[in-house]
Amino acid sequence: DVQLVESGGGSVQNGGSLRLSCTASDDTFSRSCMGWFRQAPGKEREGVAVVYTDGVTIYYADSVKGRFTISRDNAKDTVYLQMNSLKPEDTAMYYCAAVPLGTLCRWENFSIWGQGTQVTVSS
Repeated sequence: DVQLVESGGGSVQNGGSLRLSCTASDDTFSRSCMGWFRQAPGKEREGVAVVYTDGVTIYYADSVKGRFTISRDNAKDTVYLQMNSLKPEDTAMYYCAAVPLGTLCRWENFSIWGQGTQVTVSS
C-alpha cells in the first residue's frame, strides 16, 4: 500500500491560514482518490474534503465550505489542503487518507492513513 506523509500543521490565531501537504510514497497516487480528515479531542474523526483522481471532482464538509480548498498535483504525488479563515473549532489532528485502488471513492472507503499533523487555532 501507498505510504502517506503529512506536513504543514502548526498553531495560528483565529482568522489565520495554514496549508497542509501530503506526499505519497509511490506513483499509484495518481490513481487514488485522496482526502483529508480531522479528529478533535473527545470527538469522532470526520471527513473534511475529498478529491477524485481527475482533480476536479471535489467534496467538502459543510463546516469548511468556502474556507478550505483541496487540490492535488499528480506529478508530485502530493495533495494539499489550503485552510483560510481558521476558527478555534478547526483545532484537530488532520489526517491525509487514500482509498485503495479499485475501491469507490466514498468517505467510508478511506483506509490508508498518514500519521497526522496537528492544527491548533487560538481565539
